[in-house]
Amino acid sequence: MARGESGRIVIEVEPETKKRLYAALALSGSTLKNWFLKEAAAYCKESAEPSLFDHAQSRSQADGGTNGKPHATDPAKK
Repeated sequence: MARGESGRIVIEVEPETKKRLYAALALSGSTLKNWFLKEAAAYCKESAEPSLFDHAQSRSQADGGTNGKPHATDPAKK
């Protein structure tokens, strides 16, 4: 999809998805714009500041899943 310089965001979704989304938003008393701005802000914040769980998980993967503890079979890590 094209990405212009204006402040507009245009996406195409299935008509049934659009209908269900607008119905859910109406029930919650929100608008599509308000919902989108709230969700976009949360997503951007999460991307810029990963949660502690995400950080611990990536750290665990980086050290082979040992959470920083040395491997008993690896003399370099003792």
